[in-house]
Amino acid sequence: MHVFEKMYDEHEKVKVRFVGFTTKDVRYDFGIVYTSMFFGKPLVICMQTGRSALLDPKDIEDHDYLQRIFRIDTKEQAEDLAEFFSDILPTTPYVEQYE
Repeated sequence: MHVFEKMYDEHEKVKVRFVGFTTKDVRYDFGIVYTSMFFGKPLVICMQTGRSALLDPKDIEDHDYLQRIFRIDTKEQAEDLAEFFSDILPTTPYVEQYE
């Protein structure tokens, strides 16, 4: 039998937001979990693909990252998504969790 060392087991009441929107080319459906875990970065889940990422303002600026993580077809679509996220995700810097 393997022995596992539990790193954390937290219970937290969180705010969850579900957002669906369209651009001229694509429809998006996201679930956004606002939590104090994970350095304060919201957990963004694409409801269509099941792909998820922890995002902060610097992540949003990286259009290549958004394109890769959410499997977006074009740079223009990634730019549209970045614009959307910049309006709804917190702009405060993430917190140091493991000090």
